[in-house]
Amino acid sequence: MVLIKNKKSTKAMSALRLVTYNVNSIRSRLHIVLPWLKANSPDYFCMQETKVADAAFPVSDFESLGYHVVFKGDKQYKGVAIASKQQPQTVTYGFDSEPADADRMIIATYDDLTIVNTYVPQGQEMESAQFAYKLEWLARFKKYLQKHFQPKNEIIWCGDLNIAPEAIDVHDPKRLLGHVCFNPEVWKALEDIKAWGLTDVFRHHYPGVAGQYTFFDYRIKDSVKRKLGWRVDHILATKTLVAKSKGCTIDLESRLAEKPSDHLIFYAQW
Repeated sequence: MVLIKNKKSTKAMSALRLVTYNVNSIRSRLHIVLPWLKANSPDYFCMQETKVADAAFPVSDFESLGYHVVFKGDKQYKGVAIASKQQPQTVTYGFDSEPADADRMIIATYDDLTIVNTYVPQGQEMESAQFAYKLEWLARFKKYLQKHFQPKNEIIWCGDLNIAPEAIDVHDPKRLLGHVCFNPEVWKALEDIKAWGLTDVFRHHYPGVAGQYTFFDYRIKDSVKRKLGWRVDHILATKTLVAKSKGCTIDLESRLAEKPSDHLIFYAQW
């Protein structure tokens, strides 16, 4: 469903910073998000697991800092949002077939740039209906890209993808192999999507670098200190954008803050 159609700006894409952050409840994380926005002034701030009904989304907090914000959520779990300095020309929520999963995917266009922000299903357990749905969801996502875009377009896909793509993206690959976020089936599903024309921007800049994580489980004592993490949050882009990218940063301080999300703020720069 297209929510917004605004007049296209004449401003060309220039230097920018795009952030992805699984907030694990936006209202519980405003004490981290708002100061970070004020201090760093990113152009785009993509959120997942906002866990808030649309009527209760803290719109005014973002607007007070000069951001437009679009969102779709549920008070229990899931939910996606994008805060941006520029007002999007179009905003679409979810797939164009049922189930739409509108609170898992938001697509916004800003002049020639398209941002696709997703919260991919986690999968619960291998051999479960939820894991089968995760694989189906990823296959549907590739078909959606094929239907609506071309690899020559300037597209950024970001969010909590619930996939650690390589052994170096988890702290204990031998033990964790077979987890719903770390197994050959999800690796293949992600590679099929990337083959359409997307590149992992982090790995473009840091090939082969281990121990760089975006998620540390609350349930594991001292997981950050012990470096028991996962890289499951990602920023991917089409070829023209990857070539222009200047770097990626995982903000460890966001996980060390008081009452943090279990995920870290992660951003790329152009």
